[in-house]
Parts: sequence; C-alpha cells; structure tokens
Amino acid sequence: MTTDPARHPIALAQLLDLDGEVLQTYLADLTAWLASLFGRRPAHIIDLASGTGTGALALARQFPAASVTALELSPQLLHRLREQASSQGVGDRVRGIQADLDQPWPPMDGADLVWAASALHHLADPGKAFARAFQALRPGGWTAVTEMDFFPRLLPEDVGVGRPGLESRLHAALNTRPPWDWSGHLAAAGFVAVATRPFVVDLEPPLPPATGQYAHASLSRLRTPASGLLAADDLAALDVLLDPDHPLGVLRRPDLTVRTTRTTWVGRRP
Repeated sequence: MTTDPARHPIALAQLLDLDGEVLQTYLADLTAWLASLFGRRPAHIIDLASGTGTGALALARQFPAASVTALELSPQLLHRLREQASSQGVGDRVRGIQADLDQPWPPMDGADLVWAASALHHLADPGKAFARAFQALRPGGWTAVTEMDFFPRLLPEDVGVGRPGLESRLHAALNTRPPWDWSGHLAAAGFVAVATRPFVVDLEPPLPPATGQYAHASLSRLRTPASGLLAADDLAALDVLLDPDHPLGVLRRPDLTVRTTRTTWVGRRP
C-alpha cells in the first residue's frame, strides 16, 4: 500500500503552520472576540488536539497571563508545537502533553477555558470529549469549539488550464456532508449556550507571502481523495496547478484568494 505524502505528519504540520500564518488575522479576531465574552481573563487554557499549536499560541498571545496545556496525539506535531512556543518566547507558558482524546485524559481540572479547533469531529465519540471538557473546567469556565464549514476556496473560476470551474467541481465531489453543529453536544454535556458565531474569511490580493505554499499544501491534501471522483481532465488540470515548475502552478500565481467560513460555539459550565 502506498502512502499519500500529503497526509504524512510532516506535510500535515506544514499545512497547519501555513494555515496559522495565512489566517493569522482570523485567529486574532476569534481570540479577541472570546476575550470580549469573558467576565475574567483565563488563567489556565486547555487546547484539545492542538496540532502544531497555532491555536495555543494565538491564545497565549491574546491572554498573556494564561498558561496553556496543549493535548496532541502526534509526537511530531507536539515537537513542532514546543519549537514554536520556544521561538515565540512563550515556552514557559505553553506545554504540550501527548494524549489520545478517545482515551481517558491526563488528570487536570480547574481550567478556565477548553478550546478545540477542527478537532472533535475526528474523535470516535465526541460526546465523551464534551463531557470530559465539562469536568476539566472550573464552575463558570468556558469551552470554545471551532469547525471549518468548508475547505478554503483558493482559485479563480478559470485557472487557464482545463475547463472553468475546476475548484467548484473538486469541492462538490469531496464536501458531501452538512456543516458540523455542536450545539446539541454542548447541551448534552451540561453546558449553557453562550454564543455561536461564523467567521467569514475573504482574503484578496495582496496576500501573505505564504499563500502560494498554503494553496499547494491544501490542494495536495485533496489530490488523492479526488482521484476516484473527478474526471481525468480535471485531475490533469489539478496536477498542473500542483506542479512547482509550471507557470500556472499555485506557487507562481498572483490571482489566488482565500475564502472560507469557520464557526465557533461557546458554552459555559454553570
């Protein structure tokens, strides 16, 4: 069996880091909105399935007096998180712990905020995670759960190769389920609903310098699952876009955009 290189931990780490770099304005807006909701600043934050730490580090920047405990299963992603925390001068406040969220969590309680971004839908039983988050929080503590409503749209309608509308067909083939909604899980775990907010990301040129790499990493991750779903000419056009040496490849294009929405649900432990 061959391994998809786009799904290797190193490739995933690169994609997560690029996501945090390209969407840093969104992360700042999200954490600032959370700060506006809180009656007090959190002293201890738990980040579930933290990846390379883009969320943990954004929270550490927004709440400079808080400590952040990042739970992550992958040792490679945890290593990257610790490197990033050290390089950004918050290694004393951000610690990573290897943990499988489908198993009992490491002992912890009294947290002020439990954060999870694009993570809980990967679990075998998300309901248990919400219940464990409830127990990890002090009374009056908060949880904030964010999901990507759809994979970022990055390309113009006509990319200059193949038929127009390639990206629309790609996402129509792959995005076959409705957006996530965690409202019921929050209520079932005992949380009081506080707010639900969609964040619209609509970035136009000029874009952050890493946008081309972000587009390449994102579309590379979709290439293998698309192989049995798209027509041969669409797959050929996608391969041109992923060719680092082709003048129409995403690494060389000046016409990329970043368009998506991400929704955050906030609940409070009574």
